Amino acid sequence: MSVKTISILGCGWLGFPLAEKLLDDGYLVKGSTTSPEKLPGFWKRGLKPYQLRFSPEPEGDDLADFLDTDVLIIDIPPKAGKEGDHFHPRQIQAVADGLQKTGAKIPYIVYVSSTSIYPDLNREIIEDEVVTPDQSASPAFVEAEQIILALGNSTVLRFGGLLGYNRIPGRYVAGKQGLTTGAVPVNYIHRDDGVGVIRALIEKPQPGQTFNVVSPEHPTREAVYRQNCADFGYETPTFAEPSEPAPFKIISPAKLMGTIAYSFQYENPLSFYYQPDFPPIS
Repeated sequence: MSVKTISILGCGWLGFPLAEKLLDDGYLVKGSTTSPEKLPGFWKRGLKPYQLRFSPEPEGDDLADFLDTDVLIIDIPPKAGKEGDHFHPRQIQAVADGLQKTGAKIPYIVYVSSTSIYPDLNREIIEDEVVTPDQSASPAFVEAEQIILALGNSTVLRFGGLLGYNRIPGRYVAGKQGLTTGAVPVNYIHRDDGVGVIRALIEKPQPGQTFNVVSPEHPTREAVYRQNCADFGYETPTFAEPSEPAPFKIISPAKLMGTIAYSFQYENPLSFYYQPDFPPIS
């Protein structure tokens, strides 16, 4: 597949640095945002900017031009929020409908989903264990995945907790008392690896596949929090034994690593690179 143009629907905390890397790789990159104040920064960096919102129907700039691309990366956060559980599947259906209405024939689509679809089974989990909404802890998110996979030219990426740079997990629990989930293993992914995985799939597409995107190692929350607090001077939280063990899940990235031979930059969340004063996107 010859790729010249890539469109990123949702140039936020993951999408914008991905766009920068793809620009450096020599692609023409189109990027969307819901925030008009970000558009000048897109122009400055070399992205072709679009102000687009799916609420859930598309609103904003020329959708047909945005969808005139070789690869579409959909990175709309799969959140339910105040709009209700089915809002995100409606957004994704609107994207699929937009492809049909505009006549866009996009060779390859990558959809960023979430490992929150997995229930806590107190063991390691692989992709095939959740393929239908009734198997999921977040049925609506699986519905969204099914819409994308039905297009026939798509890959679903189930991302773990995206961290790195100014997203430091210990920052969010600093000084808290009596945390009872310290023994729970984490399912994190560094942003640089998130970007790396998507770039690898553009080079070697895997249509029809679903992959977990998490670091191969899973230290406990307590270990991560303590290290972050020690490294950055946050007040270390205290931990308490729960009345019964907290439920957990360990998400396996083995399928991803075996299929595209991806080598993680950060295999262990205890070695993630952080930069507390990392500037926001402007």
